[in-house]
Amino acid sequence: MTDAPSPAPLSLTATPGRLDAVVSALSGASRSQVAGWIEAGHVQVSGVVAAKASLKLRGGEVLTVQVPPPADATVAPEQVPLDVIFEDEHLIAVNKPAGMITHPAPGVTTGTLVNALLGRMTLPEQSGFDGPDGYRPGIVHRLDRDTSGVIVVAKTVTAHARLAAAFKDRETRKAYLAIAAGAWAAQDRVNVDAPIGRHPVQRQRMTVGGAQPREAQTLFTPLDTRPDGHGRILTLVRAQPRTGRTHQIRVHLAHLGSPILGDGVYGRPSDLIARHALHAQFLTIPHPVTGEALHLHAPAPDDLLQAWIALGGALPAGLERAP
Repeated sequence: MTDAPSPAPLSLTATPGRLDAVVSALSGASRSQVAGWIEAGHVQVSGVVAAKASLKLRGGEVLTVQVPPPADATVAPEQVPLDVIFEDEHLIAVNKPAGMITHPAPGVTTGTLVNALLGRMTLPEQSGFDGPDGYRPGIVHRLDRDTSGVIVVAKTVTAHARLAAAFKDRETRKAYLAIAAGAWAAQDRVNVDAPIGRHPVQRQRMTVGGAQPREAQTLFTPLDTRPDGHGRILTLVRAQPRTGRTHQIRVHLAHLGSPILGDGVYGRPSDLIARHALHAQFLTIPHPVTGEALHLHAPAPDDLLQAWIALGGALPAGLERAP
């Protein structure tokens, strides 16, 4: 990863908004990275070098972005087995285990999904590189460390740009499985439309409202309900987020008074499971080259199923069928 050649320029079709925000959303790079590219003259709008990050776009302009080659990286490839759901020359979809961080973060440069992927392939560098803590090659969406399930990673610059646009434009469909506190009647489908922002005091948490809240929508469907033997009721829930905010499902369930089992941040730990009981079970995306719907499925994990069975619950019919 030293002295890498510059990747081919990105050609993007603008959506309305500020130039730095639009390029960030379409490319997957941070706004600070994009601002640096603009300042260095690496971004053109309809063939003209952009002069400032705050340039207002009407939508439809052709953006040409020359991403600089990555700096030296200390994020090392690691030989870690992965549960691959789907792979072709454009993308790879993995069933991420609980406990694995998606990409390097402050103080964490080993053991991530990125490390494992680098151990088996070359990933595109279009996301930029701000030192090991900002190294996110190919990443277009994330799962929390202790959330298991489907995650898709781009293998080319083109695939990254198109997948990032698909997530931004809500052309994807997601369904998660969770065990949540509280008794939900079978007919109690709940559509939560509550913006999420950073907690004003506990900065590692998110909350409904909070600082700079952003639109957040999740549909919850109860699948089965069981007592936990301690006077509480737990419900197996399907969650279908329409937006992709940090901790969205966990925050919305806590907001409903039904925190996820084992969630020590928004609820409380549990003897039934060693992490929060949340699994990304289904993901449908448009293939970045063919445009055809790609249906990805990660079977419900053993720890979540065993927690439910320990409550005396039977597995609901159709659990492994997409909603």
